Amino acid sequence: MRTVIAFLLVAACLPVEAQQWPTRPVRVIVNVAPGGVADVTARVLGARLTETLGQPFVIENRAGGDGYIGFEAVGRADPDGYTMLYSPGSSMMIAPHIVNRADLDPTKLLTPVVPTGRVSLYVLTHPNVPVSNFKEFLAYARANPGKLNYGTPGNGTSPHIATEVFNREAKVKMNHIPYKGAGPALKDLLGGVIDLTFDPGVGIAQAKAGKLRMIVVAGPTRHPDFPDVPTLEENGIRGVDGGPHFAFYATAGAPREAIERLNREVIRLMQEPQVRDRFKALAVELAEPMTPAEFAAYVKSEYDRYAKLIPELGIK
Repeated sequence: MRTVIAFLLVAACLPVEAQQWPTRPVRVIVNVAPGGVADVTARVLGARLTETLGQPFVIENRAGGDGYIGFEAVGRADPDGYTMLYSPGSSMMIAPHIVNRADLDPTKLLTPVVPTGRVSLYVLTHPNVPVSNFKEFLAYARANPGKLNYGTPGNGTSPHIATEVFNREAKVKMNHIPYKGAGPALKDLLGGVIDLTFDPGVGIAQAKAGKLRMIVVAGPTRHPDFPDVPTLEENGIRGVDGGPHFAFYATAGAPREAIERLNREVIRLMQEPQVRDRFKALAVELAEPMTPAEFAAYVKSEYDRYAKLIPELGIK
């Protein structure tokens, strides 16, 4: 009888205990280098999650391997809800079609938790490129095929895909230089090592300071601080965008309580003025609230879309 009562008491306590997640620090792996939009937004949310959930959310950058170094760190961690991934959408929904690592498939190793936002891309050129606006840039690129070098956060990232779509639609040819994040690419752009980037927002301050030149926006609207800079669609070039949402993911098999609580808390934090203002300053478009199931459906849809697009672009 005592055994039965003890079992019932333990069973009754389990849901309550699970709902208390987190009861210890949560490790958040960011699978890109410091300084990019994914890294900055992860740190904004990590700081607020630490305050609101009462446990440290420790941000750790694991860049490289087209995001797969971070995938491996999270996918092979204990599925206890205390190791999470924060990743650009391109790593989850684009890179698997290029990397082809059957032993490390992020769509099987990881569980979608909650999206946060997506970026427009801003075409930034170094002052050495002899153009002052988009029409001049387009004419120069067409007249000098293969001369311009563009940097991206890595092979298969959204800026890489976007630039290759631009190359196709605008009938130009530019050389791809991959980096381990938007931050390192921006550093080399400022140094004149590369000529341009389809920047996810980290270089806007440098454009405001006159160190770089913004010539066009790959997104639905003009940037409010650069009202004279047009969008690509205004110039008749369509299909170039910033790609899927940044998001949190858990190790497959993580407790539903941890997934659902993180989902609810991030959605709530995304409504806070201080968080929204930081995202706005980075020109990040906030994601619509989604449940874990809704977000999983979004991931599959985008994954399938890029499965068709990437072979069309000849990206390997």
